[in-house]
Amino acid sequence: MSPIIIKTIQFFLSLSLLIVLHELGHFIPAKYFKTRVEKFYLFFDVKFALFKKKIGETEYGIGWLPLGGYVKISGMIDESMDKEAMAEEPKEWEFRSKPAWQRLIIMLGGVTVNFILAVFIFIGLVFTYGEEYIANDSLKDGIWVTEPVLGDALGVQTGDKILAVDGNKIKALNSIVPELVYGETITIERDGAIIEKEIPVDFIETISDNKENARFISQRSPFIINSIPKKSPNVTTGFEKGDALVEIEGNPVEYLDQVSPYLEANKGKTLDVVVNRNGTRVPLRAKVSDEGKLGVSLGFDTYQEYGEKGYFKVETLNYSFLESIPAGWNKGIKTLTDYIKGMKKIFNPDTGAYKEVGGFAAIGGMFPDTWNWPAFWGTTAFISIILAFMNILPIPALDGGHVMFLLYEMVTGRKPSDKFLEYAQITGFFILVALLLFANGNDVYKWLFK
Repeated sequence: MSPIIIKTIQFFLSLSLLIVLHELGHFIPAKYFKTRVEKFYLFFDVKFALFKKKIGETEYGIGWLPLGGYVKISGMIDESMDKEAMAEEPKEWEFRSKPAWQRLIIMLGGVTVNFILAVFIFIGLVFTYGEEYIANDSLKDGIWVTEPVLGDALGVQTGDKILAVDGNKIKALNSIVPELVYGETITIERDGAIIEKEIPVDFIETISDNKENARFISQRSPFIINSIPKKSPNVTTGFEKGDALVEIEGNPVEYLDQVSPYLEANKGKTLDVVVNRNGTRVPLRAKVSDEGKLGVSLGFDTYQEYGEKGYFKVETLNYSFLESIPAGWNKGIKTLTDYIKGMKKIFNPDTGAYKEVGGFAAIGGMFPDTWNWPAFWGTTAFISIILAFMNILPIPALDGGHVMFLLYEMVTGRKPSDKFLEYAQITGFFILVALLLFANGNDVYKWLFK
């Protein structure tokens, strides 16, 4: 099956789940407070619906426009703009007739469900799969900067030890780049000295321009020979499994990042090398291919061996069900906090982060191009956090806009007029359309020109 089709299926499966549960977050408290719900729709039914069925007082259906979903609650000024109904005298089963605190709970239901869903997914992931990561503080000789352009922009180099971002200790190696994207300062150790640096304000833009190399920080891997394929130019050189390359043409080496430049500079040549074989130095003559390779596979058979040899340690954490609950909760809070940090950077033009704002194509691209359930659920949890945050923004036409007006009413004791709410709803609608066009326009621009 095509990777695009797999991504598309995952996108719509995730989106449908999130929309239905978000709307249930409004539907359930509305029904609990005896408020009439006229419609419950997945996707929008502009002019017509793909499916609909009325059960009791509520019409359930699937629309054809996959831009979201909605519940139509009686007596509420929403996207339906049902002015005729609002012109009539309020009925006891209408939204506008309910106490402000009940209306507030109804409006907060969607974002609450989205956040709780994300936490539940994170709990399930850590309970089922645990966590596995390279411990950042176990890197014997620091990091490997695989993309010099990004390393130079940040001011880090191979061999540095990245200790903290914004004063927060880095636990996992694979969390360094995400932390850098959201961070302001970086603390590194270089040659025994502790250095504090500011992360360039436009570093997000720099990463965006080098997206294929965005994961530019890696562990330094020793040049340990694992096997010699039959087609290797060095099949008869004398290399053996477990040999560690320690010298090239009299120059000491240990890591792949030290070996690669020598091989690149000596394509097609034969070099004098020395390997460490069970504690004994063994001289050999190694042939370098025209591509600058020795034609051998590298690495130990397991990650545990790297730890045993003192290079880096892989931490494996398994959680009981009770332990997974706080772990999932903390992951939900961390994801939300990081997203808020990212939004702050988007609204700062100097960062260039606004260029990375994306629409449906960008969201779809977040899913793996193969069926990978942990990745699918992790992405779904992340999108659920995004939906929770975006919907609570104080923009009329979003849940956050309704909440803003309800809080005003509860504090002042004065309810905004229906006419004001109508105009606010229209204004919010145009704001949302503008944001939608900008986000999806960014997708089109990147597709055409990048």
